Amino acid sequence: MKKQTGKKVLLVLIILAIIGISTGGILLYGPYSGFRDWLITCAMTTMNHQYFATWFYDDDTIQEVLEKNRIEETDEITNTENIVIEEIEDDIVEYENEYERAVLEKDPENEDYKIIGIEGKGYSGYLAVIYDPSRVKTIHTSKLGTSGEYLTKMAKDNEALIAINGGGFEDPNFSSNGANPLGITISDGKVVTSKEYRGSGGLIGFTEDDKLVLGKMTVKQAQEMKIRDAVTFGPFLIINGKPSEVLGNGGWGTAPRTVIGQRKDGIVLFLVIDGRTVTRPGADMNDLIEIMQNYGAYNAANLDGGTSSAMVVNGELINDPVDSSGAHRTRYIATGFALTKDGENN
Repeated sequence: MKKQTGKKVLLVLIILAIIGISTGGILLYGPYSGFRDWLITCAMTTMNHQYFATWFYDDDTIQEVLEKNRIEETDEITNTENIVIEEIEDDIVEYENEYERAVLEKDPENEDYKIIGIEGKGYSGYLAVIYDPSRVKTIHTSKLGTSGEYLTKMAKDNEALIAINGGGFEDPNFSSNGANPLGITISDGKVVTSKEYRGSGGLIGFTEDDKLVLGKMTVKQAQEMKIRDAVTFGPFLIINGKPSEVLGNGGWGTAPRTVIGQRKDGIVLFLVIDGRTVTRPGADMNDLIEIMQNYGAYNAANLDGGTSSAMVVNGELINDPVDSSGAHRTRYIATGFALTKDGENN
């Protein structure tokens, strides 16, 4: 009897294994490409887990998938004439929709900013609404060229009310310590880095009259536009009210994200989305565009994501970063954007 039971259990296990292998084969190599595209785009945008894609697919297949799943950015540069910075009225009776109410109805206990919880299918996070764009500054590691720093440290050093992570940084072999920002970095009018950048997006920065500018440009062009604070990354999500075209899933997979945007009335939006859990994997590019459009962004750009995605409010990390090992922690980064107390980057 025991032998018969054992044989039955073994048979069941064999059947389950066959089903598992067959299902896995269909998902990986079957006619439906959705799972394959998702796996490749998610894996190839991580620091340490690209092998999830390279284990199963050759370079040509990976490149083909990335080509079909990408962002088509506009060639435009932000037209600053369309941004008219306004004083927000406190006595608005009617709002256009729930998102306008969420943005324009200030927290009675805080005139500087408002934190809005964000929920969607597969993601959650926070949107910081910042009413004075003149106080949004670039911050960077104090050990530039040697080591990055945690966002909490940079926020403290700059007396920031709110801070989010900023642009990308050099990451050879996916083991960087965040010491060297990508592309152009400008802080309080001073050019901090001026490297060539060929990735998606480009310069993300504020002019001397506090308007967010997005565009592919040189240091000279940035100076001609009087950019006072900037980082480099992408892709650009919205320029002059026009969303980028997302082909397939956008090529960036689903992951934790950070976004900066500005409305036509000058209000700045900081968005951080958590991810990398079973029920909350994160957001894709379409999700980001939808969120920023809902809250009225006229210009918006994707910032560094993954483990870098972080929001600090009054010195405390309020979101839940998850690194590539599954641990709930953030990492050293090179740059960030901050709402300063007095409008100066101390």
